[in-house]
Amino acid sequence: MSEDVLDQSGRVLGPRARKTRERLLEATAVLVAERPLRDVSVIEIARRVGTSPATFYQYFHDVEEAVLVLAEDAARAMPQLLDRLDASWDGEQGLDHARAVVEAFIDHWDRHRAVLRIRDLAAEEGDKRFFKVRSQALLPALEHLAQRIAKSRDEGHVLPEIHPHAASAAMLSILERLAASYYYLEGFGVTRDVLIETCARILHQTVTGGSPR
Repeated sequence: MSEDVLDQSGRVLGPRARKTRERLLEATAVLVAERPLRDVSVIEIARRVGTSPATFYQYFHDVEEAVLVLAEDAARAMPQLLDRLDASWDGEQGLDHARAVVEAFIDHWDRHRAVLRIRDLAAEEGDKRFFKVRSQALLPALEHLAQRIAKSRDEGHVLPEIHPHAASAAMLSILERLAASYYYLEGFGVTRDVLIETCARILHQTVTGGSPR
């Protein structure tokens, strides 16, 4: 059963109201992808949906809160990345697995780029709501990856000087930054496929301490 969704007064939304709320979120996502958040107004979001600003305020306090909900929705897609982190990293199969992890991460950013960009900026500026959502999305991946690196270190494949959580955080930072803006590298001949292959090999090296060949 899906969890209850509440309006601003705390009432549970029925199917029709949930649909309206979803359409408002979809319109918000489109608009923040087209222009800076500060230039997106409640009036314009409501107009896109064919409703009134008053209806928008039944569900969200402001545009920023709607974006926060979109960021929460994006965070729920992260578990599929965790599933890939749990698979085997041995041999050539491990490199294929690393490619799948990197591609999944970049796909996630391609689907939610504008919202994730706003999330990260707001978190870095000290907004505790967005910081919490970002942490909820990334900390499980940080922990899973650190566990894989720790296992390789314990087996003698990764240098003992490498701290698993530091290495995990470094890899996720690299992936997140490049996924957010890899198109800036196109002038250097860095296509999406090239980025995936390069990051996959760095990731595999970090996790296993060695080459797949």
